[in-house]
Amino acid sequence: MEITSEIIQKNIEKAKNGDQVAFTFLLDFFWNEVFGYMLKRTENEADTDDIVIETFAKAFDKIATYNPEFGFNTWLIAIAKNVHIDMLRKKKTSLFLDMNNNENNQAYQIIDETPSAEDDIITEQNLSQLLGYIKELKPAYQEVIQLRYFQEMSYIDISETLEEPLNNIKVKLLRAKKLLAEIISKRN
Repeated sequence: MEITSEIIQKNIEKAKNGDQVAFTFLLDFFWNEVFGYMLKRTENEADTDDIVIETFAKAFDKIATYNPEFGFNTWLIAIAKNVHIDMLRKKKTSLFLDMNNNENNQAYQIIDETPSAEDDIITEQNLSQLLGYIKELKPAYQEVIQLRYFQEMSYIDISETLEEPLNNIKVKLLRAKKLLAEIISKRN
């Protein structure tokens, strides 16, 4: 089946109404174009993957603001450029801080960095709280969070384990992270 601009526009409208299948269609259809464009700019596959995932997350969050007078791919690439610029700014800032902190850190090299009993308790409480928030998600979202962040599986490994298409896993993780962030912000 040939995918026409009418089909794309219908899916954009469905996505504006929260249709998850439409989100998946748009991600599947535009992923390679945005990924290829950003890979040429970054020349780093890991950074590109992060940028594109964040691009789609932002696009899906702000899809109501999309103006159909412009191409959807053009809109996505504009978002990707901004995400990339933000990433470069963060790297530049952290590099600057690292350079300034090198001299300061020499004075602290004598300090014992082993976590204290109090540090262990705080970490354990935070992890316990986070696990409680994760349990509030739907089981499918709990599963992808568990596989990605606790078992540290790659997207491809998760896709193979769950026997689902790779792009579905990416969308599911985006959605799970967004829902988890909403739960956390409501509780704090």
